[in-house]
Amino acid sequence: MRYPNKLPKGGTVGLVAPSSPISEEKRERCIKKIKDLGYRVKTSSNLSENYGGYMAGDGPQRAKEFNSMFEDEEVDAVFCVRGGAGGSRMLPYVDFELIKKNPKIFVGYSDITGLHLAINRYCDLVTFHGPMVSSDMIDDFDDETATSFFQAIDAEDAYVYANPQGRGIQVLSEGTASGRLTGGNLALLSASIGTFYELDCKDKILFIEEVGEEIDRLERFAFHLKNAGKLNQCRGILLGQFTKCNNKNRPEYDAIECFKDILKGINIPVMYCIESGHGHPMMTLPMGANCTMDTRTKTLYFEKPVRMEKVK
Repeated sequence: MRYPNKLPKGGTVGLVAPSSPISEEKRERCIKKIKDLGYRVKTSSNLSENYGGYMAGDGPQRAKEFNSMFEDEEVDAVFCVRGGAGGSRMLPYVDFELIKKNPKIFVGYSDITGLHLAINRYCDLVTFHGPMVSSDMIDDFDDETATSFFQAIDAEDAYVYANPQGRGIQVLSEGTASGRLTGGNLALLSASIGTFYELDCKDKILFIEEVGEEIDRLERFAFHLKNAGKLNQCRGILLGQFTKCNNKNRPEYDAIECFKDILKGINIPVMYCIESGHGHPMMTLPMGANCTMDTRTKTLYFEKPVRMEKVK
């Protein structure tokens, strides 16, 4: 799987809303933030649309805007302004052949998980599980989040993933494993089963994060993956941020304790406290990239990127 070309200095960033909308005020702040970072900006026309009370337009409309950013030769990178809901509704209308022929940096997380899975699978293109403009950048794009972001999208050589200072990676199950990185938001990974963008875990490193789910629902999503045979196919698992995933009846039985039970009988390396997801700071992960996880050194190592030129 290949990386898109790096984001050039003064390049053009396309802002998209594949899921939920943002306000006009936040739209202007998003534009200003990207310009302040030194880039030109193009915006999809649906950023502040409101369809159904939670979507930035219906499925075909959002896909049309999304496709156009990859088709536009002036656009060097495509950044999501936020996640939210409704992303699955637009997926059937996304032109993956167009994206494959026009590979670009693509960044987002949460409800954007389905797009990561599909683009990795059908476009042979690395994407980035990283900060979104409205959700993360306009209010507090701190130094650690920014450093991780630009290291991932502009990497020239192999590198070791770094957690925020003072937040060490922890080990749930020992071992070493190598493979392509896949995954994202747990609810969306579970929802992908049986669809054309279904999670493919075979011989891969699986990353999982979640937000705002009670432990019983988190367990339901995770056991869906296990019962579907997905977790047994992984070479290793990385557990990210589980923000506001509470257990009001028994707080000590938290997300990690729950995963200890979920992963019983699966003899693969597992590391947790990978600080990527809905928390802060938010570290960037290149989805589809080749990586090696080593519980002895508590490291996640990404191989040297191979860049992808446009398909003629």
